Amino acid sequence: MPRPPVPPTSDAPGSREIESYLDATWMEKGLSDNTLGAYRRDLQAYAFWLAERGLDLMSAGGLELLDYLGARHARGLSSRSTARFLSCARGFYRHQIAAGRVSVDPLAQVDNPKLPKPLPKSLSENDVERLLAAPDLSTPIGLRDRTMLEVIYACGLRVSELVGLEAGQVNQRQGVVRVMGKGSKERLVPLGEEALAWLVRYGREARPELLHNRPSEVLFPSQRGQVMTRQTFWHRIKHWATVAGIDKPLSPHTLRHAFATHLLNHGADLRVVQLLLGHSDLSTTQIYTHVARSRMQSEHARHHPRG
Repeated sequence: MPRPPVPPTSDAPGSREIESYLDATWMEKGLSDNTLGAYRRDLQAYAFWLAERGLDLMSAGGLELLDYLGARHARGLSSRSTARFLSCARGFYRHQIAAGRVSVDPLAQVDNPKLPKPLPKSLSENDVERLLAAPDLSTPIGLRDRTMLEVIYACGLRVSELVGLEAGQVNQRQGVVRVMGKGSKERLVPLGEEALAWLVRYGREARPELLHNRPSEVLFPSQRGQVMTRQTFWHRIKHWATVAGIDKPLSPHTLRHAFATHLLNHGADLRVVQLLLGHSDLSTTQIYTHVARSRMQSEHARHHPRG
């Protein structure tokens, strides 16, 4: 099946090679028209830059590519834009090598730029309170969902850790939950009084009905009395967010981010948050300090008389 028609590019240097690569990429990966368009613009811009220097895409080497990257940097183009160009160019030259048109990859010694880690999206404390209050407590499903929301926010669990919890992992007397995290690493996480109270109520009023009074270790069963999938819980969160009137991108991981951010906002030590989240490396946890710092800056600007 041919690729959808594109604007004519015959006047662009290297247009035949570019379109051949885009055809192959579209067939192999099924990229969108927007992505193909971005790749075309990236390669054409490089081809024009080379043409001004008496070169073309097929003869350019590593030095020319590095000069072009320097020119992009001087123009103030973002590292994310450069990373996209390099990804596209790598694919282009691999395609040419496979076709026997080029013998040496000019990007062989070129590394991708380091991209800044995106700040995790979080919820305000007020948003969380509205979300927690949304489930209908008159139904077993609603009580289960409220308890799951309380537990994931109180403990900062990954969604896979939450849906996979078994009753034996909760120690009500000590008020902790034993979590099996990534790499089969076990950690103990405090539940807090509020989440523990909801767990007790849920275990008394809703869980037996969801399990149809059958013995099971599954702590939060689905409507069929089986282990809930991560996708199901994601849909439950989206549903209750709509009920609560929260118009923000939301997922189970958003509550994990909120857990970490709110702890840091209230003065928790970063290493404690690292242990609670189950991060093996502190650098993974440090991204939350940016969220807390931006919150502090906005609060300072809003409340300080000279902010």
